[in-house]
Amino acid sequence: MTGPVAYPPAPRAELTEELHGHLVADPYRALEHPQDPRTAAWSTAQDVLYRQARSGWPMLGQLERRIGELLDIGTMSAPFAHGPRLFNTRQRPGQDLPSLVVAEDGRVRTLFDPLALDPTGDTVLESWSASLEGGRVAVQYSVGGTEDSVLLVLDAATGELLDGPIDRVRRSTLAWLPGGGSFYYVRRLPPELNPGQERYHRRVWLHRVGADPAEDVLVFGAGRAPEQFYSVATDGRLLTVTATAGASPRTDIWVADLAEGTLERPLLRPVQEGVDARATPYPHAGSLYLATRHGAPRGRIDLVAGGERRVLVPEDPEAVLEDFAVLDGPELERPVALVTRTRHALSEITVHDLATGEQLAEVRLPGSGTVGPLRTRQEPGCEAWFGYADHVTPSRALRFDARTGRTELWGAPEGSPSTGVKTTQVVCSSHDGTPVRMFVISPTGRPDRPRPTVLSGYGGFGASMVPGYAAHALAWAEAGGVYVVACLRGGGEEGEEWHRAGRRERKQNTFDDLDAAADHLVAEGWADPGRLALMGSSNGGLTVGAALTQRPEKYAAVGCIAPLLDMVRYERSGMGPSWRDEYGSADVPGELATLLGYSPYHRVRPGVRYPAVLFGVADGDTRVDPLHARKMCAAVQDASTGPGPVLLRRESGVGHGVRGVASTTALLADVMAFFADRLRLADEPQG
Repeated sequence: MTGPVAYPPAPRAELTEELHGHLVADPYRALEHPQDPRTAAWSTAQDVLYRQARSGWPMLGQLERRIGELLDIGTMSAPFAHGPRLFNTRQRPGQDLPSLVVAEDGRVRTLFDPLALDPTGDTVLESWSASLEGGRVAVQYSVGGTEDSVLLVLDAATGELLDGPIDRVRRSTLAWLPGGGSFYYVRRLPPELNPGQERYHRRVWLHRVGADPAEDVLVFGAGRAPEQFYSVATDGRLLTVTATAGASPRTDIWVADLAEGTLERPLLRPVQEGVDARATPYPHAGSLYLATRHGAPRGRIDLVAGGERRVLVPEDPEAVLEDFAVLDGPELERPVALVTRTRHALSEITVHDLATGEQLAEVRLPGSGTVGPLRTRQEPGCEAWFGYADHVTPSRALRFDARTGRTELWGAPEGSPSTGVKTTQVVCSSHDGTPVRMFVISPTGRPDRPRPTVLSGYGGFGASMVPGYAAHALAWAEAGGVYVVACLRGGGEEGEEWHRAGRRERKQNTFDDLDAAADHLVAEGWADPGRLALMGSSNGGLTVGAALTQRPEKYAAVGCIAPLLDMVRYERSGMGPSWRDEYGSADVPGELATLLGYSPYHRVRPGVRYPAVLFGVADGDTRVDPLHARKMCAAVQDASTGPGPVLLRRESGVGHGVRGVASTTALLADVMAFFADRLRLADEPQG
């Protein structure tokens, strides 16, 4: 599109409310309601505008083909070992979604294929859990992107349906009891018992396979806050129950010895309660190991036994603890523990004496990348499996053997992308002097000349932006551009202190870090200042939305996908009530002032030359309601004096999380083609 854009008129009202002494305008509140005829008409007109703009993007076909090639190579997850069987997910080239498979006696069988259940591709496998002995497996799937999971129990030998469907589970953890006849799990109360809060009021239940779920025994959660999240785990003897209040770092943990009490009334005793620190329990062979950040913001491992607790693996002052596993097979000279950490967002695995915690060795990895969760045998074993990926390497499964100390490839995607793209980690200083790290994906690995650059970031919930295979970034760099992933405060790349430095009243640090990263890329010669774009999704959509309204002159384009943007009313939709501890609440006067200080929707000002913006939403998104993007899109379209365009991209049948290759390709290709058009990537010399 060239020249001024004629935007569809939005339903607008001069609506202003006084909240804790603040006058808060909300002119586009009508767009919160998708069934309102005015919203429906406006959305349909936005669809037309979007298709018109998209038809003129010159690199769309090229980017769509290349991103599709880079994504359609297949996937293979690290396996879980249960008895004689290995369970993992696999996806072959040409297959839109992964399936759950089981390997036994050299043969691989498919246990659950979502495309066989639903050829439309609207059904996705959300999670799965095999019983301790490997005889049964529970799978959870959802439809239309809603993440509202349904649970089935299958016979691992035959694939026969043994139980289900059980609804209201939303990717629950399962704690299988020995024999595979029953398990503990997490399920929400029926809607009629919590009207208006259907996505909350979780409980821990005991379910017997084949029984009516209505007869499940309530084990834990009654009388607790409705926003509590629970997870369960067991080694067959110890049961652990973990509770968190939404996004709060506070973690409460209880443990029960299943040899005591009854299965219906396990004697749960507190391990950590009332402590504002993240923790994860690891029950193993009757012992409880605890990964905790209490007094250790980068994490340590404690052993809890006999009413006592001692430090087993102390905190590393520069690396963040990520995972822990025990290898105690009879062939080993002594039992050992594996500890995964990230050092400045790059993974490492070390081997420790299980009795003393002394470090014995380091597991060799293929490169500087990311290691997935450690998978070991349920029974005593000597092996661990884990995934590995980096920005140019698709995830593959590796196997570590503690008997030999060797790591070998266990399985990899069938396809193999070929690219000469390079990744470089660089460091800049934020506005207050804090070091901020970035991964720069580029054609040469050095700032040889200023190039069209896309800068992305997240900076929230303690989530780390670690290296991962990024087809859209590779396609962009192959075409001559630079793609950057910044590790912003609010994330978890440097531990809990890094997270807390970018949340609630310190949220502005996240946006300052992104702003400083943009300045550094320009100053060091990576980025062309007139061809710099931002990309973010979910909380990252909030991050780039804040940058859009705080420094609009800096950017040529912004891609804002599934974003949070109205921070005054975010608690009223989606999973918003769960995020109060991360952002604060508009119900609290001081916290409202903080939210208003950066809420992108409320910072849009008329007469400002805003850059081109692409908002992306999905109608199945139950985490972040599309209302945020609708309201913000209308506000920017009305206020901006820039050439635009300001566009809204809508999808159906998908949501916030898992999606297939085809819909992923379509989304990424559209976003990158939008950037290519606004940043003139086609003009960039190759090489």
